[in-house]
Parts: sequence; C-alpha cells; structure tokens
Amino acid sequence: MSVKHPIVAITGSSGAGTTTVMWTFQQIFRREGVIPAIVEGDAFHRFDRLQMRERMVEETRAGNEHFSHFGPDSNLFEELEALFRDYGRSGVGRTRKYLHDAEEAAPYGQPPGTFTPWEDLSQGTDLLFYEGLHGGVKTDTINIAAEVDLLIGVAPTVNLEWIQKLHRDKRTRGHSHEAVVDTILRRMPDYVKYICPQFSETHVNFQRVPTVDTSNPFIARDIPSADESMLIIRFRDPKGIDFPYLLSMLKDGFMSRANTIVCPGGKMALAMQLIFTPMIWQIMDRKKRAF
Repeated sequence: MSVKHPIVAITGSSGAGTTTVMWTFQQIFRREGVIPAIVEGDAFHRFDRLQMRERMVEETRAGNEHFSHFGPDSNLFEELEALFRDYGRSGVGRTRKYLHDAEEAAPYGQPPGTFTPWEDLSQGTDLLFYEGLHGGVKTDTINIAAEVDLLIGVAPTVNLEWIQKLHRDKRTRGHSHEAVVDTILRRMPDYVKYICPQFSETHVNFQRVPTVDTSNPFIARDIPSADESMLIIRFRDPKGIDFPYLLSMLKDGFMSRANTIVCPGGKMALAMQLIFTPMIWQIMDRKKRAF
C-alpha cells in the first residue's frame, strides 16, 4: 500500500460486471479532478488470442482439461505484482493494451486479439486504477492484494454470473451455447482457486442477487434486471462507515449484519457514488499531506 502513489483495484470474474464499476469510478475521477493511470487486467494475460487457442489445444491433448484465463499459467502475475509495487513506491510502471476487437485495434494497425507494445505509464498521475480478474490474487509466491489501497470485489451469485456470461458471449462474441458452457466448466478449478479467494481480501464487495428464478442458468432467456435483484454490500472493516447516512440515501435498504447493507439492485450506481466518493477524498487528502 502507498500513501503517495495509491492504487485502486476492481476485481471480479469474466461476466461479473466489473466494467460497470469502472464507469462509475471514471465519473468520480472526472468530477473530482483525479488523474488516474488506468490499467486493464487483460493486458497481463500471457498469450494473445491466437496463442491462447493454440495453447488450449496443446493442453487438452496433454490431458489438461482445465487450462484457462483464470490461472497462473496463462497470466503474468509476477509482472502485475511488480507494476503495483513499482507504482506504489515511485509512481512508475509499465503496461500494455489488449485489443479486444477491430475498433480497438484500428488505431494501432494491429489485428484484434493482440497486445500493444509495453510502455511506461504516463507521468503525473494521481493514482493507479486497475480493473480485471486478478486485482487481489494471492499465491504461495505473490501477493497482489497487499499492494492495493482500495480493493473492490464484484461478485454476483454464480448462477447470475453464468447467465450474464452466456448472454454476453453469445450475443457480442458470436460463441455457441455449447462453447460458452465448455468455457465455464474448463475454468471452474481456477475459478475456485484464484478468483473466489480474492473476495476475502477486498475492502468492499458488491454482490447482486436475483429475486427471480435462476435455478437453471443455462436455459435463462434473459438476464435478470437490476430491478429484479437485491444488492448486498459488505465492508471488511465497518469502522468509519456512516451506515445511518447510507441507509437514509438508499431507500428501502436495511442491514443484514453489522458490516452488510442490503438494498434494491437498481441502487448500485448510487451506492457506489455514496461509498467511494468519500473514500477517494480520503485517499487524495492523505496523498496531499504526504507531499
């Protein structure tokens, strides 16, 4: 962790909704005049799209049915930890971009599914902002979570997460239903070992729970809407959290435990603004005092 060069990280599985949280933070940063160094988790995958496909074929032939984007063999955990450590100490580091589609790739003159060259982060940023799969990963050799000043988890109930992934991958990526299910099954061991434990390290967790039947996510015709959900917000350390104020602002909310608020799912964006704006104020105030 760092007072002079703080790090904010959002972590969550593919299809969990971390991008929505990123948009909320971008609004906060713009309103509060905070200049972030933005780092995407996909930049720290070990293989580009073609290499990953080839590697999966090799692993399957070798009898490994669970090689996935979630595990250490397909990610640069050490490099991500080094980036967080270097930024926390001196505000510097190196990253790159993963070009997801033709629109992203066009300005770089590269094919989709490839990486841009590694480059230094911009100078003069106020904090590092990470969004991806592994912002809080801990293993026997690395501890990325320990480098983060504000770690946020986004973890819908697993059936909802699967529904979101099925619909996204089929509609926007052109994958077949069977292919998406195969991906979910292949990732499961790494999901249990490397994704779920991160939510024990987060400072704040957001979990959306549907209030409609999602018992068989593989036949769901649509994604439960925010209004068909409840939002569970868990604080690892409730000290300093103004729960009466939050409950007064999040109408129809209640506390299920001493560190947990439950409110309607449609209040997610408002809840994030109410919770994280003061936290960013505190982070920036500590930074100014340190200098």
